[in-house]
Amino acid sequence: MKLASFDGGRIGVVVGDDIVEVSDLVNAVPNAWPPVGMLHLIDRFPALRNKLEDRSQTGPRVPLSGVRLETPVAWPNKVIAFPANYHAHVEEMKRGTGLISPFKADGQGFFLKANSSLSGPAEPIVLPAIPNRQIHHECELAIIIGKGGREISRADALDHVFGYACLIDVVVRGKEERVMRKSYDTFCPVGPYLVTADEVPDYDAIDLQLSVNGDIRQKASTRDLIVDIPEMIRMASAVMTLYPGDIIATGTPAGVGPLQGGDTVTIEIAGVGSMTLPVVQSEGGNHPVWDKPVN
Repeated sequence: MKLASFDGGRIGVVVGDDIVEVSDLVNAVPNAWPPVGMLHLIDRFPALRNKLEDRSQTGPRVPLSGVRLETPVAWPNKVIAFPANYHAHVEEMKRGTGLISPFKADGQGFFLKANSSLSGPAEPIVLPAIPNRQIHHECELAIIIGKGGREISRADALDHVFGYACLIDVVVRGKEERVMRKSYDTFCPVGPYLVTADEVPDYDAIDLQLSVNGDIRQKASTRDLIVDIPEMIRMASAVMTLYPGDIIATGTPAGVGPLQGGDTVTIEIAGVGSMTLPVVQSEGGNHPVWDKPVN
């Protein structure tokens, strides 16, 4: 099942090129704050599934082209991200950035990215005005947690996955705290909708790629991950309770590169979806913290 947020927090089931609204079934109030309609759906999905399927077949359809899709889970409890999770990207970072060689994800763990950095498939990536820094794209798979829990084992981990979505992790390159460099508004586009896990059965063989202005820059598969999806869930839940709607970003493959205003970025993940986003340059967002040289 493909589930989407649209037009101010309405919730819908995507059917082909159409969407069927199900907001009333999941207590989603349009334009409410906080926007938690999708969290209600994820938490109650086992009980709601039959009703959602029935509505998707019988309810009025609206063309997707006639709505504004939003990031599917707009108010997760947390966004968890795994750095340096592909061997080729680790080597790329050692060679090309001038930064201290990173530890791999299995040795350094994860970090948190601000929820306010989330954006949707209809929003541009907005670059801050930091003239002496590069801002890079990172192509990633988003894992959306369904059943929460703590101390989740590898054997049980996939039972806690609700679904998947496309995710671009945008980052200011430098030595400052990673959370600051990755948490500008629009630095975490997720979408175009979320696909329930039963539609993506081979979690360890999902192909993904990212292109800029039509040129493919990143291409990999989840089979290449250092810390795989079950182990990400095990590691994160060893530290903190996972809740329905939490998002885990799997880390980026090799091929990261700079973005500039005027670029167009496309992320494509097999069985999950694709998003094409414009990149725009803003005049704000600078701060003296960025003035020191990278190296």
